[in-house]
Amino acid sequence: MNENANKSIQCSVTSCRHHCQSADYCSLSAIKVGTHETDPSQKQCTDCQSFSLKNGCC
Repeated sequence: MNENANKSIQCSVTSCRHHCQSADYCSLSAIKVGTHETDPSQKQCTDCQSFSLKNGCC
């Protein structure tokens, strides 16, 4: 588990491999945000495409 918090990327998804368990930040230097919709109109239509499920989680 990487604990190098990137204070520019806040994240509360604790099941992600890149989440800093000691604080609500991502440990990646950058993330990719995408969509699963043809024409997104709400924030629920967007996705963090850098998400990776933590080993042994859920």
